[in-house]
Parts: sequence; C-alpha cells; structure tokens
Amino acid sequence: MMNNMILTKEISKAARALIGITAKDLAQLADVPFDTVRSFESGRTKALSAANQDAVQKALQAAGVQFIEPGDDPAGPGVALKRISD
Repeated sequence: MMNNMILTKEISKAARALIGITAKDLAQLADVPFDTVRSFESGRTKALSAANQDAVQKALQAAGVQFIEPGDDPAGPGVALKRISD
C-alpha cells in the first residue's frame, strides 16, 4: 500500500497502461464515478479525495500493480507489475 505517496495523474495512467485497462474499467473496479477518474487523469481535478484515492489504489493493486514509493527507487515513484510466484 502506498503510504507516503500521493497518487498522481501520471502514475494512475501508467498503472492502467501496465495492466491494459481503460479509465472506465478503473472507475468500475474502484467503484468510483467515471467522471472522477476522467477529471483526475485529465488534470481538471488536481487530487482525488482520500476515499477515492484509496479505492483507486486498492483496485489497481488487486489487478496486479505494485506502487514504487518515493525513496524506494533512485528513479523516483512509479508503478510496476507484481511478481508472479512460481
């Protein structure tokens, strides 16, 4: 879980691209309004509410996204696919 990171529109879009889902898919998985995701990712809304951010993060994590926190990687925060155990 991301504790120190604020979800950005860039990280949200990258996470969706990584797992191949649309903004509409993400809204459904997170049980948040599609316009909320669309407004956030387009930059019309600067930040999600705490509840919506938590819902979006949990939905992405459940779909296989691993969040890279600030300080965990020299390149900075981002996303990666979770490792699949053999």
